[in-house]
Amino acid sequence: MRTYTTYNDTQLVLSFQDGDVTALSTLIERYKDKIYSSIFFLVKNKSLAEDIFQDTFIRVIDTLRSRRYNEEGKVLPWIMRIAHNLCVDHFRKIKRMPVITSDQSDIRDIFESTGVNNYENAEKEIIRQETNATLTDMLYRLPETQRDVIILRHFADLSFKEIARITNCSINTALGRMRYGLLNLRKMMEENSVSL
Repeated sequence: MRTYTTYNDTQLVLSFQDGDVTALSTLIERYKDKIYSSIFFLVKNKSLAEDIFQDTFIRVIDTLRSRRYNEEGKVLPWIMRIAHNLCVDHFRKIKRMPVITSDQSDIRDIFESTGVNNYENAEKEIIRQETNATLTDMLYRLPETQRDVIILRHFADLSFKEIARITNCSINTALGRMRYGLLNLRKMMEENSVSL
């Protein structure tokens, strides 16, 4: 059994197309957190995000097996475009926007990168959790186009060129949506006296 950790995405795709499913497992493991987080913040529902995540990889597998994949070296943006389109399709089917829930237990802290400091006291931890819940709520009050760009940039770490392609807009439009989204977040933070 080969180990694929040193393979690039294109090599993994080719290995999978040659019949080695371990190569696909490596590819999924490489990007699962970014893809799932982006889906989750678009649909705001854990079980729905898991379903869309699975549907995304079913489409990826079908496309790779039929050898219709032709975007060499751009695997993550391609998978993110599939995931984004599945999210859009879901909301078209139910003809509504994502609902904001008050259950914060499933939401990852969107502005936290390292986790809780072991020396942090309980009061600071409570304040941090409340601040992150407030910021998450503010993110979902943004227009969908601005929220999508922020999520794809922050969680999937995609370039603006890749974001533009996924959201079917120009790079300048994606940049503008990011700019206005951040301005709107800052304005809401000032109105709610939230500081980071």
